[in-house]
Order: sequence, then structure tokens, then C-alpha cells
Amino acid sequence: MVSEGSEGRRTRTLRAELALKTITTDLDSRERLRRVLEQTLVFAGATFAGVYTSGEADLLCLAESVGVPRTLYGLRDGYPASGGAPVAEVRRAGHPVWLGPEELAAGCDSRRLPTGEFHLAALPVRDGGCLLAVSEHPAGFDTDDRACLALIAEAVAIPVPDVAVAGEELSAGSFDLAMDTGRVEVGGDILTLFGLGPDDFDGKVETLLGLTVPEDLPSLMSVVEADHMAIGDRELEFRVLQPSGPPKWLRLRGRLLPGGDGRPARLVGTVGDASQLRSGVNDVARVQRLAAALAMAGTVRDVSQAVVAALRKPLRADRIALAELEGDRLVVTVLDPPEPESWPELWRQEWRSEWPDAPVRTMPTLAAALREGRAAIWPAGTDLEPALAEVGPGGLAVLPLSAGGRVSGACLIGWDDPHVFGPDERALLTASAGLAGQALMRAHAFDAEHELVGMLQRQLLPRRLPKLPGGVAVARYLPTTAGLEVGGDWYDVIPLPDNHVALVIGDVQGHNAGAATLMGQMRTALRAYSVEGHPPDVVVSHANRLLIDLETDLFATCCYVDVDMEEGSAWYVRAGHLPPVLRHPDGGTEIPDLDGGPPLGVVTQADFPMSPLRLQPGTVIALTTDGLVESKEADIDEGLDRLAHGLAVSDPAHLGLVADALLGNARRDDDVALLLMRYDGLATRPRRENWTVWRVPEAARHARRFTKRTLRVWGVTDEVDTILLVVSELVTNALVHTDGPVRLDLTLVNHRFRVAVADSSPRTPVKPTSIGWEATGGRGILLVEAVSAAWGTVPVSGGKQVWAEIAFDR
Repeated sequence: MVSEGSEGRRTRTLRAELALKTITTDLDSRERLRRVLEQTLVFAGATFAGVYTSGEADLLCLAESVGVPRTLYGLRDGYPASGGAPVAEVRRAGHPVWLGPEELAAGCDSRRLPTGEFHLAALPVRDGGCLLAVSEHPAGFDTDDRACLALIAEAVAIPVPDVAVAGEELSAGSFDLAMDTGRVEVGGDILTLFGLGPDDFDGKVETLLGLTVPEDLPSLMSVVEADHMAIGDRELEFRVLQPSGPPKWLRLRGRLLPGGDGRPARLVGTVGDASQLRSGVNDVARVQRLAAALAMAGTVRDVSQAVVAALRKPLRADRIALAELEGDRLVVTVLDPPEPESWPELWRQEWRSEWPDAPVRTMPTLAAALREGRAAIWPAGTDLEPALAEVGPGGLAVLPLSAGGRVSGACLIGWDDPHVFGPDERALLTASAGLAGQALMRAHAFDAEHELVGMLQRQLLPRRLPKLPGGVAVARYLPTTAGLEVGGDWYDVIPLPDNHVALVIGDVQGHNAGAATLMGQMRTALRAYSVEGHPPDVVVSHANRLLIDLETDLFATCCYVDVDMEEGSAWYVRAGHLPPVLRHPDGGTEIPDLDGGPPLGVVTQADFPMSPLRLQPGTVIALTTDGLVESKEADIDEGLDRLAHGLAVSDPAHLGLVADALLGNARRDDDVALLLMRYDGLATRPRRENWTVWRVPEAARHARRFTKRTLRVWGVTDEVDTILLVVSELVTNALVHTDGPVRLDLTLVNHRFRVAVADSSPRTPVKPTSIGWEATGGRGILLVEAVSAAWGTVPVSGGKQVWAEIAFDR
């Protein structure tokens, strides 16, 4: 898409501020707080955010949270206000705290932290509370993230707690448990969840515990028994028995209030229905995180990596592979670990350039599992074929990935040590297989359609770039992954006479078939105008008039660079496009800041000024479209500076690797075209002379005399007569058959002498098929063809040029 410029573009901080203003104050206080916290996930890159507020007994308690479960990061729902936790430090000091993995590992709660690195931010909010946010990004919270978090902290309004307090009427979902007697007051909603009426409940906690699933009693008792109450362990899910059907999942959130002055310790909190959030497995967080990761996975490889990341470490598996089923072969897309030595010998025999390609027929046990379409588990000691036994000698799980009634792949999980498969783990594997199968089917469709779009786009671009005299050019094109529309980005490298090269890059507005068609027309037109010999400003002006005459609603941007490979100079023209970026031989970079013209197709009588460039051998010219340098988080100027820095630290000797590195972090929400050319200079510079032929009776003789004098100066002694004959014939033809000026150009390079005569007639000379003895003309072209190594004609601005080359030894 064509850039709309940086004017009016909101930064991420401004967008966050606008989003916060749209959250109205007429919402329920808790709902408003949740919506405010959700902005940390959108604008600050957080995976968890919560607000802690002052509670009873010198505690800072969690009032609300969003994102993944806090237990994944070892966070508590309450901290002593006088302790050393980040929330307590922020409350005392009143300023933000930013902690990385090293600071967290050295903190007081380091033993509670899970494996894996993450960053934590704590900021003060009104009424003595604290905003706590977690990021899994390797670099943590950057400058924009911190600015957004500061805005969100200012917008936080802590709601009135909905937990029960002594002397107040309980809400429908709250409870108040006296720890010394076991007497509990509960709201009407809790009784309904337990299947009890008001008259059926005797006020004893034992009555409620008797209705729970026996396997869940130990965890519930750790909450009820005060001696086992540890801060941060008062949120859990448990099951209650139903008169019919499976048990129902409930979620308990509680707060321990210490006793004193004759008052007993109390546990107050809420109980709610969690059955909608449960999938029947014990670790709901794993399934939730896998589902979230698969929702963002666009390609088959993305799906495979998400499954591996979600399952291997939590299951403590030694290896995991995800493979597609193509006919009778198992084509593996992701292996973890990736080293071939970690996998069966048969797989290593079938290893391709990156992943193995193993035939399913060599693994009949696997083939049977795929036919059945159900998860299969084999414990240690099961007699399996070597191709499977070596994957999991201590236990093997095979998950067929199916969706829509068809198996599209398989996930193999193996353990080296004997592994016991519990019921919850089996349920987790089954649920994960279902999610992965559906995601894999979506990714297959996306990959196929996206490949079709990419193929159409590539057919409209050059198949290969030409070899250049004194330089090397490479190009890259990446279609957008944000949709399946054909884009309008294009590039071209056009060899021109006299060792000139035209570099072109452009972008047609939009992503549709119309943009792609117009892109093909513009590329063809610019190439045609270039080879006619027009200067850059005329080429672009002609293209502008053509686009206006096409009467399309679309417009295009373009940057056209004419490089003289002999002199090391260039002229460029910009039509609403990004300027070229230069990398000099010393590693310094330059972004020319000169005026350009408007986009093509906007103004009929537009000026397109030419700007000069000086090139030294080793200079790299980079042309790109806005998809590489512009994003929602950064404007074009920042993107150009980033591109210049990437060029500065690169090695121009390997131009293809430079292009790949520059595209390594490209955002794929827009097409990206990149064209690089390294100017090396000609090893042997041609020698040139030219002369304007006057229309006088002795014009041919004057042309031969000029040529002979030039040959003598250049030291050419071979084929002199042949060269003079060719000059005489071409000059005579131009004078006899055309009107207007005639110019003679002589060039000597690499033992080849080139004679070129330009005139103002576009008519190409025609070689006669046969000439009789009585004919008075037509033999000139036949003579030129007979004595020359090659000859031809090319159009030039306002006419044509007829040329011939004579090869000789010096």
C-alpha cells in the first residue's frame, strides 16, 4: 500500500490515551477497571496485568487482573505492605519499579518463580494501590511500553471490594468463614452452585466439603486450615458433585483476615462457576495458552512451533515432533530438539535439507493410530518398530491431528525415562490434538492460498536480474501475510546503452487485482520509455501521463535511478516515493534529502526534478517500498534510519545476505520490495568519441577522416579498412534516407570496436532479401552485416541508432 506519510499518524502512546478516554465512567467500577487493565495487553505488550490495593491486616490484595493466570509467574494475590515485594516497595516509595529476570531471581520470591524469563513492572496508582504488569518480550518494556503503562496507571480507579466484611450483608457470591469454629455464611448463589436450598444448609463448612469431589479435598483443606494458609495460595478451582452428569468446576478466591482483640481469624471471598473455562483437564492454563498461540499462527510452521512450545516443557518430554501427512509419507515440519542425532536412525536416513521425510509404511503401528484417528499412548517396554521405539523408549504418545473428518498430520511425544500417563495428562493430550488439528487445517488453506497469491505476484516481477557491467544487483519481494490480496509493489533493473543501468522501484495503491494489473502496466511502460533513451525526468513524466490517460482511480509512487557505470554517477527522480539510501565504501550511510515530484496519476502537468548521486567503487544503492520501513509503531523516518543502520553494519561483499538480513525483521502487514545494487566500477573503461555529421557533399569523407584520426590516437591498426567501410555505409544511409541531425559515436572496449550512427527517423533499416545486378541501392546493410561481428538497431529519443561491432586482435 502506498504510504500516506507521517502527518496525522498517532503514536502508540496517543492511541493508548485515546482508547482510555473511550472507556466511559458509567460502567460498573469493576468492569471499567478490567477494561482499563486490558489496555496493557494491547498497547504495552503485557501478558498479565493486575491491580493491588490496600486491605486489612497490612495486606496489599489483588483487586482485579487480566491476561494469562498469575500463577504462571508465581505471583500472589496478596503481599504484606511492609514486605520486600515490588508492590510493597512501590506503595512506600511512590515511584515505578522495573525488574528484569536477574532482579527477579535475586528477589525475595525467587523460589516461587517458574522457569523462563520475563520482566515485571510495578507502578503506583491512586488510593495507595499498585499496577503490576508482566512481559515475556526478551527486551522487556521499552520506552513506549512504559509511557503507555504510566497512562494506564493514571486511569486506574480501584473498585470497592466485593468480598465480605464482618458486620456487612454478604453478596450473592460471597462467603465468610470463621476459622476457629468452621461456621460459614454464604450467599444464595453459592448455595445454588452446590445444589443446596437455604433450608438445606446448616452453616457448617463440613457440609460443603462433603459435596466436593474427594480428589479435590486436599487442596481445599489447605485453604480451610489456617495453619496451612500461605499468602498467594488462596485461589483455586475444584469440583462439586452433581445429581446427574459430570462434576461441576467452581473457582474460589479468598482472603485471610488475621484475628485479634478477641476476634477469630476469618477467610472471606467469593465462589463462582468455572465450568465454562474448564476443558476437563487439570491444567487449564496449558490449553488456554495453546489455543491463544494457535489463534495467532498463520502458517503450518507457526502451528507446529506453537504446539512444541506448549507441550514439551510442561510434559517434561525428551523429544517432540510435529509432522504433516502427505500421501504415504510423514513430512516433519518441526523437531525439538532439532539435532538429527536425537532421532531414530531411519529418520536420519530419510533426512532432507532440514527435516526428515519418513515413509509411514515403515511404521505400521503409527499408520494404525492415524487410521483410527485417536490419541495412542504406549508406556515403556512396549514392543514397537525401531522408528517409533527410539522416539520414546520410556513412553510414547502419538496424537493424530484431525479436523473435518480428515487426518492431516501427527504429533509424536517421547520420553527416555519410564513415564506414567495420568488421566489429566491424557485429557490434555487429546484436547491439544484437537486444537492443533483444526489450526493445521486452517494453516494448510492459508499456505495454499498465500502461495497462489505469491505466485501471481512473482509472475508480474522480473524472473531474474540481468548481469551488470561493473556492478551487482539483487532484489527481494515479500507478499503480505495480513491478507490474501495481490499487492502492487514492483521493481526492475533495465540495462541501457553506453553502460547505463536504470533501477526502478514502485508501489501501486491498494491490494487487489486492479493494483496488480496497473503495476504490470507501469513496469512495462517505464521499461519501454527507458530503452527509448529518455532521461529520468522524461521517463517518469511519460509514465505519469500514461497513468492519467488510463483513467483509473489508483495512483502509484516510483523512484527511478539512472546509473552511469563508467563514470560512477547517477541521476534519480522520485514520484512520491522513498529516496534511495546509499552505503559508502567506508560504511557510512546517506539518505539524500532532495525534493521529488507528486505520485504518478495525480497531477497532469507535474514536475519531476532530477537529483544527482556520486558513486565510488563499493557504494551500495538501496531502494525499497514503505512496507519495510513503516509500521504502526514507527514512522517512515525512523524506518529509513533503521534501514541505513542495517546497511552500515552489513558486509556488501555478499549482497544477497545483506538483503536477507534487512528483510529478517520486516513486518508482514504490507508488501515489501527491496532492490540493492553495488557499484564496483568497470575493470576496463571504454574509450569514446563522437562527432556530429554535417549534411555537406563530403560528409561521408569527413566521417571517415574523423574515424581514421581517432583510430590513430587510440593505437588501433587492425581492421582499419573494415571500420572505415562500416562508417561510410552507416553515415551514408543516415544522410540519404533521413532528415535532421546525424551523430557518429565510436567506442573501443575489450578488443571490440563499435560504430553507432544516430538519426532522427524512427524507421528501422530493412535488409533486402535479394538484390539484382540492375539495383542501384540496398547493398549497404548487406555489406555491414558481412564484415561485422554483430549489428543492430535500437530506438533512441526522437529517432533510432544503427550500430555495428568489429572484433580484432591488438
